[in-house]
Amino acid sequence: MFHYDRGLRITSIDLGVDMRRRQPRGFISHAHTDHMARHELAYCTPATAELYQHRFGPRATHVMRFGEPLTWGDCILTTHPAGHVFGSAMLAVASSEGTVLYTGDFKLGPSATAEPAAPPRADILIMESTYGDPRYRLPPREESIAQLIAIVTRVLAAGRTPVVHAYVLGKAQEVTRILTRAGLRVVQHPLVYAVSLIYERCGCELGPLERCDSNPPADAVVVAPPRRQKAAALTGLRRPVSIGVTGWAIDPSCRWRLGVDYAVPLSDHADFDELVECIERVEPAAVYCTHGPAEFVTLLRKQGYNAHALEDCSAGRPFQLIRR
Repeated sequence: MFHYDRGLRITSIDLGVDMRRRQPRGFISHAHTDHMARHELAYCTPATAELYQHRFGPRATHVMRFGEPLTWGDCILTTHPAGHVFGSAMLAVASSEGTVLYTGDFKLGPSATAEPAAPPRADILIMESTYGDPRYRLPPREESIAQLIAIVTRVLAAGRTPVVHAYVLGKAQEVTRILTRAGLRVVQHPLVYAVSLIYERCGCELGPLERCDSNPPADAVVVAPPRRQKAAALTGLRRPVSIGVTGWAIDPSCRWRLGVDYAVPLSDHADFDELVECIERVEPAAVYCTHGPAEFVTLLRKQGYNAHALEDCSAGRPFQLIRR
Protein backbone atom coordinates (compact mmCIF):
# COMPACT_ATOMS: atom_id res chain seq x y z
CA MET A 1 0.00 0.00 0.00
CA PHE A 2 2.90 2.35 0.72
CA HIS A 3 6.68 2.37 0.69
CA TYR A 4 9.61 4.69 1.26
CA ASP A 5 11.20 6.26 -1.82
CA ARG A 6 13.24 9.13 -0.39
CA GLY A 7 9.87 10.10 1.00
CA LEU A 8 6.48 8.44 1.40
CA ARG A 9 4.81 6.99 -1.68
CA ILE A 10 1.29 5.51 -1.86
CA THR A 11 2.20 2.57 -4.04
CA SER A 12 -0.99 1.60 -5.87
CA ILE A 13 -1.77 5.13 -7.09
CA ASP A 14 1.86 6.31 -7.37
CA LEU A 15 1.25 9.37 -5.20
CA GLY A 16 4.27 11.07 -3.66
CA VAL A 17 3.56 12.49 -0.21
CA ASP A 18 5.45 15.57 1.02
CA MET A 19 8.28 14.84 -1.40
CA ARG A 20 10.89 17.52 -2.07
CA ARG A 21 11.49 16.41 -5.65
CA ARG A 22 9.07 16.99 -8.52
CA GLN A 23 6.35 14.34 -8.92
CA PRO A 24 3.69 13.75 -11.57
CA ARG A 25 1.23 13.74 -8.64
CA GLY A 26 2.19 14.91 -5.17
CA PHE A 27 0.28 15.45 -1.94
CA ILE A 28 1.42 18.48 0.07
CA SER A 29 0.50 18.43 3.75
CA HIS A 30 1.38 22.11 4.26
CA ALA A 31 3.28 24.88 2.53
CA HIS A 32 6.68 24.71 4.22
CA THR A 33 9.34 24.27 1.57
CA ASP A 34 10.80 21.13 3.16
CA HIS A 35 7.50 19.36 2.42
CA MET A 36 6.84 20.30 -1.20
CA ALA A 37 8.19 20.63 -4.72
CA ARG A 38 7.00 21.95 -8.08
CA HIS A 39 4.80 18.96 -8.85
CA GLU A 40 3.00 18.55 -12.16
CA LEU A 41 -0.19 18.29 -10.10
CA ALA A 42 -0.34 19.00 -6.37
CA TYR A 43 -3.08 17.74 -4.04
CA CYS A 44 -3.62 19.91 -0.95
CA THR A 45 -6.11 21.92 1.08
CA PRO A 46 -7.40 25.27 -0.24
CA ALA A 47 -5.19 27.38 2.07
CA THR A 48 -2.12 25.28 1.28
CA ALA A 49 -2.83 25.68 -2.45
CA GLU A 50 -2.78 29.48 -2.09
CA LEU A 51 0.41 29.44 -0.03
CA TYR A 52 2.08 26.88 -2.34
CA GLN A 53 1.46 29.10 -5.35
CA HIS A 54 2.67 32.14 -3.47
CA ARG A 55 5.99 30.38 -2.92
CA PHE A 56 6.39 28.55 -6.23
CA GLY A 57 4.31 30.59 -8.65
CA PRO A 58 1.24 29.41 -10.60
CA ARG A 59 0.97 25.63 -10.34
CA ALA A 60 -1.73 23.08 -11.09
CA THR A 61 -3.53 22.01 -7.90
CA HIS A 62 -6.37 19.71 -6.93
CA VAL A 63 -8.02 21.09 -3.81
CA MET A 64 -8.94 18.63 -1.05
CA ARG A 65 -11.20 20.14 1.59
CA PHE A 66 -11.11 18.69 5.08
CA GLY A 67 -13.32 15.64 5.45
CA GLU A 68 -14.31 15.36 1.77
CA PRO A 69 -13.29 11.90 0.45
CA LEU A 70 -11.55 11.54 -2.90
CA THR A 71 -11.81 8.17 -4.67
CA TRP A 72 -8.67 7.32 -6.59
CA GLY A 73 -8.20 3.84 -8.00
CA ASP A 74 -8.62 1.37 -5.16
CA CYS A 75 -8.08 4.08 -2.54
CA ILE A 76 -10.20 6.66 -0.78
CA LEU A 77 -8.20 9.71 0.34
CA THR A 78 -9.39 12.15 3.00
CA THR A 79 -7.69 15.13 4.62
CA HIS A 80 -7.98 15.98 8.33
CA PRO A 81 -6.66 19.07 10.16
CA ALA A 82 -3.10 18.66 11.47
CA GLY A 83 -2.94 21.67 13.83
CA HIS A 84 0.54 22.65 12.59
CA VAL A 85 -0.01 25.78 10.48
CA PHE A 86 -3.06 27.21 8.72
CA GLY A 87 -4.31 24.69 6.17
CA SER A 88 -2.01 21.87 7.29
CA ALA A 89 -3.48 18.43 6.77
CA MET A 90 -3.11 14.81 7.73
CA LEU A 91 -3.83 12.35 4.92
CA ALA A 92 -5.97 9.24 5.52
CA VAL A 93 -5.83 6.51 2.87
CA ALA A 94 -8.34 3.66 2.94
CA SER A 95 -8.27 0.57 0.69
CA SER A 96 -9.03 -3.12 0.84
CA GLU A 97 -5.63 -3.57 2.50
CA GLY A 98 -6.58 -1.38 5.47
CA THR A 99 -6.31 2.26 6.54
CA VAL A 100 -3.22 4.44 6.75
CA LEU A 101 -2.93 7.85 8.42
CA TYR A 102 -0.02 10.12 7.52
CA THR A 103 0.27 13.01 9.98
CA GLY A 104 2.75 15.32 8.29
CA ASP A 105 3.92 17.95 10.76
CA PHE A 106 1.24 18.21 13.41
CA LYS A 107 0.32 19.49 16.86
CA LEU A 108 -2.55 18.27 19.01
CA GLY A 109 -2.71 21.31 21.29
CA PRO A 110 -4.37 24.65 20.52
CA SER A 111 -3.09 27.12 17.94
CA ALA A 112 -3.91 30.77 17.34
CA THR A 113 -4.13 30.19 13.57
CA ALA A 114 -4.18 26.49 12.61
CA GLU A 115 -7.34 24.39 12.49
CA PRO A 116 -7.52 22.03 15.53
CA ALA A 117 -5.93 18.65 14.85
CA ALA A 118 -8.36 15.77 14.35
CA PRO A 119 -6.52 12.49 13.75
CA PRO A 120 -8.90 9.60 12.94
CA ARG A 121 -8.29 5.99 13.88
CA ALA A 122 -6.25 3.92 11.41
CA ASP A 123 -4.58 0.54 11.06
CA ILE A 124 -1.23 2.12 10.23
CA LEU A 125 0.07 5.44 11.56
CA ILE A 126 2.90 7.19 9.72
CA MET A 127 3.92 10.05 11.97
CA GLU A 128 6.27 12.99 11.98
CA SER A 129 8.32 12.73 15.17
CA THR A 130 10.48 15.87 15.37
CA TYR A 131 10.39 15.99 19.18
CA GLY A 132 10.72 12.25 19.68
CA ASP A 133 13.09 12.75 22.61
CA PRO A 134 11.71 12.78 26.18
CA ARG A 135 13.68 15.98 26.85
CA TYR A 136 11.25 17.86 24.64
CA ARG A 137 8.24 18.14 26.88
CA LEU A 138 7.02 21.70 26.42
CA PRO A 139 5.65 23.84 29.25
CA PRO A 140 1.94 24.74 29.21
CA ARG A 141 1.21 26.94 26.20
CA GLU A 142 -0.25 29.66 28.42
CA GLU A 143 3.10 30.00 30.23
CA SER A 144 5.01 30.46 26.98
CA ILE A 145 2.52 33.03 25.72
CA ALA A 146 2.72 34.93 29.01
CA GLN A 147 6.51 34.84 28.82
CA LEU A 148 6.50 36.24 25.26
CA ILE A 149 4.07 39.05 26.09
CA ALA A 150 6.01 39.95 29.25
CA ILE A 151 9.31 40.22 27.35
CA VAL A 152 7.76 42.34 24.59
CA THR A 153 6.03 44.65 27.08
CA ARG A 154 9.20 45.08 29.13
CA VAL A 155 11.30 45.90 26.06
CA LEU A 156 8.80 48.48 24.80
CA ALA A 157 8.66 50.12 28.25
CA ALA A 158 12.45 50.49 28.11
CA GLY A 159 12.17 52.45 24.85
CA ARG A 160 13.66 49.65 22.76
CA THR A 161 12.37 47.67 19.76
CA PRO A 162 11.30 44.06 20.37
CA VAL A 163 11.92 41.92 17.28
CA VAL A 164 10.28 38.49 17.27
CA HIS A 165 12.04 36.19 14.80
CA ALA A 166 9.80 33.43 13.46
CA TYR A 167 9.34 31.31 10.34
CA VAL A 168 7.81 33.47 7.62
CA LEU A 169 4.92 31.06 7.11
CA GLY A 170 3.13 29.71 10.15
CA LYS A 171 4.95 30.73 13.30
CA ALA A 172 5.09 34.42 12.32
CA GLN A 173 1.32 34.53 11.82
CA GLU A 174 0.62 32.68 15.05
CA VAL A 175 2.87 35.03 17.01
CA THR A 176 1.20 38.00 15.35
CA ARG A 177 -2.25 36.80 16.38
CA ILE A 178 -1.10 36.17 19.94
CA LEU A 179 0.33 39.68 20.19
CA THR A 180 -2.61 41.50 18.58
CA ARG A 181 -5.00 39.65 20.90
CA ALA A 182 -2.94 41.02 23.79
CA GLY A 183 -3.56 44.55 22.48
CA LEU A 184 -0.02 45.08 21.20
CA ARG A 185 0.76 46.96 18.01
CA VAL A 186 2.40 44.64 15.47
CA VAL A 187 4.34 45.54 12.36
CA GLN A 188 5.63 42.87 10.00
CA HIS A 189 8.66 42.45 7.80
CA PRO A 190 7.56 42.52 4.10
CA LEU A 191 8.17 38.77 3.66
CA VAL A 192 5.96 37.98 6.65
CA TYR A 193 3.33 40.54 5.63
CA ALA A 194 2.93 38.96 2.17
CA VAL A 195 2.09 35.59 3.72
CA SER A 196 -0.20 37.19 6.31
CA LEU A 197 -2.30 38.76 3.55
CA ILE A 198 -2.90 35.25 2.14
CA TYR A 199 -3.88 33.97 5.60
CA GLU A 200 -6.46 36.72 5.91
CA ARG A 201 -7.72 36.29 2.35
CA CYS A 202 -8.31 32.60 3.14
CA GLY A 203 -10.26 33.43 6.29
CA CYS A 204 -7.65 33.36 9.07
CA GLU A 205 -7.86 36.71 10.87
CA LEU A 206 -4.66 37.98 12.50
CA GLY A 207 -5.77 41.31 13.93
CA PRO A 208 -4.52 44.77 12.94
CA LEU A 209 -1.47 44.43 10.65
CA GLU A 210 1.06 46.90 9.32
CA ARG A 211 3.89 46.34 6.86
CA CYS A 212 7.27 47.65 7.96
CA ASP A 213 10.21 48.15 5.59
CA SER A 214 12.26 50.28 7.99
CA ASN A 215 12.01 52.58 11.02
CA PRO A 216 9.24 50.78 12.95
CA PRO A 217 7.02 52.88 15.23
CA ALA A 218 8.29 53.31 18.77
CA ASP A 219 5.23 51.58 20.24
CA ALA A 220 5.31 48.50 17.98
CA VAL A 221 6.72 44.99 18.11
CA VAL A 222 8.34 43.78 14.89
CA VAL A 223 7.68 40.26 13.57
CA ALA A 224 10.50 39.26 11.22
CA PRO A 225 12.04 36.13 9.65
CA PRO A 226 14.69 34.12 11.53
CA ARG A 227 17.95 36.01 11.97
CA ARG A 228 19.88 33.59 9.77
CA GLN A 229 17.88 34.80 6.75
CA LYS A 230 19.74 37.64 5.08
CA ALA A 231 16.41 39.08 3.99
CA ALA A 232 15.39 39.42 7.63
CA ALA A 233 17.37 42.62 8.13
CA LEU A 234 15.48 45.84 8.87
CA THR A 235 16.87 49.33 9.37
CA GLY A 236 15.98 52.00 11.87
CA LEU A 237 15.50 49.70 14.85
CA ARG A 238 15.80 51.38 18.26
CA ARG A 239 18.32 49.31 20.27
CA PRO A 240 16.60 46.09 19.15
CA VAL A 241 16.03 43.12 21.44
CA SER A 242 15.73 39.84 19.54
CA ILE A 243 13.31 37.08 20.56
CA GLY A 244 13.19 33.58 19.10
CA VAL A 245 10.09 31.39 19.36
CA THR A 246 10.62 27.65 18.98
CA GLY A 247 10.14 24.38 20.82
CA TRP A 248 13.90 23.91 20.73
CA ALA A 249 14.06 26.69 23.35
CA ILE A 250 13.63 23.94 25.97
CA ASP A 251 17.36 23.46 25.46
CA PRO A 252 19.22 26.27 27.33
CA SER A 253 21.79 26.51 24.52
CA CYS A 254 19.10 27.37 21.96
CA ARG A 255 19.41 31.12 22.56
CA TRP A 256 23.06 31.10 21.54
CA ARG A 257 22.48 28.85 18.54
CA LEU A 258 19.79 31.19 17.25
CA GLY A 259 21.76 34.31 18.11
CA VAL A 260 18.88 35.93 20.00
CA ASP A 261 18.53 37.68 23.33
CA TYR A 262 15.57 35.55 24.43
CA ALA A 263 14.19 32.18 23.32
CA VAL A 264 10.58 31.27 24.15
CA PRO A 265 9.47 27.59 23.98
CA LEU A 266 6.43 28.06 21.75
CA SER A 267 6.10 25.38 19.07
CA ASP A 268 3.80 24.37 16.23
CA HIS A 269 4.98 20.74 16.48
CA ALA A 270 3.76 18.03 18.84
CA ASP A 271 6.10 17.60 21.80
CA PHE A 272 7.12 14.15 23.09
CA ASP A 273 3.95 13.60 25.13
CA GLU A 274 1.71 14.66 22.24
CA LEU A 275 3.46 12.21 19.92
CA VAL A 276 2.57 9.39 22.28
CA GLU A 277 -0.94 10.80 22.71
CA CYS A 278 -1.43 10.76 18.94
CA ILE A 279 -0.64 7.04 18.86
CA GLU A 280 -3.12 6.45 21.67
CA ARG A 281 -5.84 8.33 19.79
CA VAL A 282 -5.26 6.64 16.43
CA GLU A 283 -4.91 3.15 17.96
CA PRO A 284 -2.85 1.72 15.09
CA ALA A 285 -1.61 -1.84 14.72
CA ALA A 286 1.76 -0.44 13.63
CA VAL A 287 3.54 2.91 13.75
CA TYR A 288 6.09 4.20 11.24
CA CYS A 289 8.16 7.20 12.35
CA THR A 290 9.91 9.79 10.20
CA HIS A 291 11.69 13.13 10.56
CA GLY A 292 12.76 12.47 14.14
CA PRO A 293 15.40 10.76 16.27
CA ALA A 294 15.96 7.06 15.62
CA GLU A 295 15.77 6.45 19.37
CA PHE A 296 12.06 7.29 19.31
CA VAL A 297 11.30 3.97 17.62
CA THR A 298 13.23 2.15 20.35
CA LEU A 299 11.34 4.02 23.07
CA LEU A 300 7.99 3.15 21.49
CA ARG A 301 8.92 -0.52 21.27
CA LYS A 302 9.81 -0.52 24.96
CA GLN A 303 6.32 0.82 25.63
CA GLY A 304 4.83 -2.10 23.70
CA TYR A 305 4.13 -0.42 20.36
CA ASN A 306 4.79 -2.13 17.02
CA ALA A 307 7.06 0.70 15.87
CA HIS A 308 9.37 1.07 12.87
CA ALA A 309 11.32 3.70 10.97
CA LEU A 310 9.56 4.66 7.74
CA GLU A 311 12.92 4.57 5.97
CA ASP A 312 13.02 0.78 6.54
CA CYS A 313 9.86 0.32 4.46
CA SER A 314 11.35 0.33 0.97
CA ALA A 315 9.66 -0.93 -2.19
CA GLY A 316 11.41 -4.26 -1.65
CA ARG A 317 10.42 -4.44 2.01
CA PRO A 318 6.72 -3.52 2.16
CA PHE A 319 4.86 -3.08 5.43
CA GLN A 320 3.09 -6.04 7.00
CA LEU A 321 -0.22 -5.29 8.62
CA ILE A 322 -1.06 -7.50 11.58
CA ARG A 323 -4.78 -7.11 12.06
CA ARG A 324 -6.11 -6.96 15.60
